[in-house]
Amino acid sequence: MSEALLFKGIDEPGLHTLDGYERRGGYEALRKALSTTREEVLHELEASAIRGRGGAGFAMGKKISFLPKGSMDKYLVCNADESEPGTFKDRELMQKSPHMLIEGIVIAAYAGSINRAFIYIRGEYELPAAKLEAAIEEARAKGYLGDRILGSDHSLTLWVHRGAGAYICGEETALLDSLEGKRGNPRLKPPFPANQGLYQGPTLINNVETLATAPAIIRMGGDEYAKLGVKGSTGTKLVSVSGHVKRPGNYEIELGIPSRELIYDLAGGPPDGRKVKLWFPGGSSSPVLTGADLDLPYDFDSLAKAGSMLGSGAVIVVDDSTSVVDVALKTAMFYRHESCGKCTPCREGTNWTVQMLRRVDSGEATPMDLDIMAAVQENIIGNCLCVLGDAMAMPIGSMIAKFRGEFEAHIEAARQRNELATTEEAPPEAVIQGAVA
Repeated sequence: MSEALLFKGIDEPGLHTLDGYERRGGYEALRKALSTTREEVLHELEASAIRGRGGAGFAMGKKISFLPKGSMDKYLVCNADESEPGTFKDRELMQKSPHMLIEGIVIAAYAGSINRAFIYIRGEYELPAAKLEAAIEEARAKGYLGDRILGSDHSLTLWVHRGAGAYICGEETALLDSLEGKRGNPRLKPPFPANQGLYQGPTLINNVETLATAPAIIRMGGDEYAKLGVKGSTGTKLVSVSGHVKRPGNYEIELGIPSRELIYDLAGGPPDGRKVKLWFPGGSSSPVLTGADLDLPYDFDSLAKAGSMLGSGAVIVVDDSTSVVDVALKTAMFYRHESCGKCTPCREGTNWTVQMLRRVDSGEATPMDLDIMAAVQENIIGNCLCVLGDAMAMPIGSMIAKFRGEFEAHIEAARQRNELATTEEAPPEAVIQGAVA
């Protein structure tokens, strides 16, 4: 990729301040947007073909176009509840360049005729939240927020709302309930947030990275932005790489590059002497891929065709020193802990899966139990109120399918250890006979 869009100069001292951001051309895209019509701004966002960077990959421009027309209050909610294991890109954006996100929010709000906006940030992100609140005050004082922004007919109020550490609140409707002061539980859909979201009003919900890209799209034009990446996956993507790699961190890539280039060339690959056993291409909720899949293009459609997904753009690498049973058990335990318990397939399915994986780990399970566990994952997928149940079932199901032999070998090895331990602990036959006599 010739030049980064979101991470260009991201480590420049003072970039988090308004002066630092303006020196880099900050808010010029907003001035350009406000000098045109809302329809023209929406056209540029649609022409860019940018897909949501939070996980679902839904087209941003199309989502804005779903908002009803009219003079009613409309809401924009920025989903900054970055709780997906392995994902930490939004944190760096908010902490180092908060004005980029604010500018993107104002542009998106203008395109959708939205007058009220919220940034829902996870409770653990204390420093990014503080940086955002300070940046909002700076932007409001300079006229980038508030009434008649920069002399236009567009007005927008923006607040930061801190969550309380619940993974489920990353799901958009649970986030809305939490924002309204309720327990964060998923809502039944329809109605969809575009028609009936926050406070029952039309609501646009987008991820931090998606909104932060809006200034670049307006600055360079939607058609030019669409030339980056590949068809169906345009633009650049922030990717968080973690796990067994030499250089874990955030990287901005052009969508469509080989996954091997991301894991080996940028992140340094696994430690010397080790090989990639499996990797999650889109956070812990994505079906796993193996070392044989490293030449797949890293884009939405290629990963979907391979049976996984790009998701939030979090690549977790696991090398051949780690047991797949251990990875599966830790994954299932996380989702069991974070389930809101509202629907039966998720509440019962996550707990049952943890118990079965513990039986596998202890050697009490049989190969038939693996078949049952795989079937249960299939019954969870698509049958929950939200995708949290699917988020556990998809990776667990894929691990069983791709590493069935290792699961069976683990059961047999654990069973043999148990038998040996039982034999060693048993009293000698003579002692037993003496005791009987």
